[in-house]
Amino acid sequence: MQKKVNNKKAFTTYLIIAVVALILINLISRNWFFRLDFTDNGMYSLSPSSKSVVQKTDDILTMKVYFSENLPGEYANNRRYLQDILEEYAAFSNGNIRFEFYLPDDDDKLELEAQKYGIMPVQLQIIENDKLEIKKVHMGLVLLYEDQREVIPIIQTTTGLEYEITTKIKKLVDKNKRIVGFGKFTGQAPKNNNITQVLQESYSVRQVNLTQDIPTDLDLILINGVTDSVNTDELDRLNEFIGRGGNVFLAQGRVNADLQKQQGAVIQSNIFDFISQVGFNLKENLVLDKRSGQVSVMQNRGFFRMNTAMDYPFFPLVREFGDHPIVKNLEQVRMIFPSEIETDTLASQPIQSLLFTSGRSGLMQGFFNLSPIQNPAFNQLNQPSKLVAALATVTSPMTGGVGQILLVSDSQFFSDDAGAAIPENYIFVHNAVDYMLGDSELMLLRSREITTRPLEELEDSRRIRLKWINILLPSLLIIGLGAVRWKMEAKRANSIEEIYG
Repeated sequence: MQKKVNNKKAFTTYLIIAVVALILINLISRNWFFRLDFTDNGMYSLSPSSKSVVQKTDDILTMKVYFSENLPGEYANNRRYLQDILEEYAAFSNGNIRFEFYLPDDDDKLELEAQKYGIMPVQLQIIENDKLEIKKVHMGLVLLYEDQREVIPIIQTTTGLEYEITTKIKKLVDKNKRIVGFGKFTGQAPKNNNITQVLQESYSVRQVNLTQDIPTDLDLILINGVTDSVNTDELDRLNEFIGRGGNVFLAQGRVNADLQKQQGAVIQSNIFDFISQVGFNLKENLVLDKRSGQVSVMQNRGFFRMNTAMDYPFFPLVREFGDHPIVKNLEQVRMIFPSEIETDTLASQPIQSLLFTSGRSGLMQGFFNLSPIQNPAFNQLNQPSKLVAALATVTSPMTGGVGQILLVSDSQFFSDDAGAAIPENYIFVHNAVDYMLGDSELMLLRSREITTRPLEELEDSRRIRLKWINILLPSLLIIGLGAVRWKMEAKRANSIEEIYG
């Protein structure tokens, strides 16, 4: 009898210890955990950039998620991914970030609340009970911090979601926004609304008339390419701005190219004297690249004339980068009619290379034939890579101020109807601005998502190897699983036979 009582006490003790251990483990795991993430960019784990931003929250930040249940396929996966990543945000925030999921579909009060925050229902085609139905669903998120709020009205994909959430958090917690401006020379009327909207996520953006003194609270000036000489007083203001530690991001090519006329002319301007003083020599040429974007060309197809997309080497796809934080983990930048940058190896100011064309490049100079059809220059793309973007650090001998000049040899890189119409370029522009202003928290996060992985650019041997791995590996895994299962069943059968045989 005594032994039975002792056993009961021991069992109760073990049970209490186990329950207490489970509670402690759960409490600890809320704020300390790890995740095995085998993706090459760690897309299923919170990045160091996000952790750094999250740790700046010094008050309660509430995330309200209005997300429907029982969504089809990928949308249900989006909901699971969102919940996983919000749990990580909360875990790394020292209790300052809280989130809650709401189901507004059958609750008029919650639906009205979601609409008040700007989260409107969307319609999805859903197959239920073998019928195609139109269903009204919610897939939005609002972030509330102090008296401010930021909204993501529709979450349709997980691509870039962490960057979007972290950007919203940074916008809420940053008290003082840095100021950047688009500089305008006399006679210029640049259209740069796209880049302005991108930069407004993190900075205050204004237009800067270079005919007047540059404001002292300005940290960086972006300048579109010019096609003629500019007022020397305006260049003097730029030099003065750099001398006091200001930064300039200049998009300037050497050739004024006109695709409609299929001709180009060398630009004669004193802007090149301005950039040469820091060791940049912009060559009087155009860079071509076998790896390029496309243009639409009208061609005869029997009795019809049709638009045909053709590779156009004057539009290089840049996938070769220097060793620099601005371009780390970037996959692609698109350029339009760039020129070659030659750097002065004896320059007193340090220069860092950023963007290169591929090893199948070419140069055109003198007479510029821009025809996309039967252009002889397209058959001579066998030169090594060319430098098309670089960064120089400038120390003023007069004031001791340290500024930076970043040159991209594409005059249309900031233009809404050219380089700024290409979303891939936004990452490079935003990274460059962040780096030049000393704000690097979001740089690596922007380029984290996979955007370009073309199979045709792999070596033939590697492409064939990947093909056979995809064909054979699933079959081998299934066979292996079957063999393990068969051995387990055989072992179980032998055990039963020994017991009852």
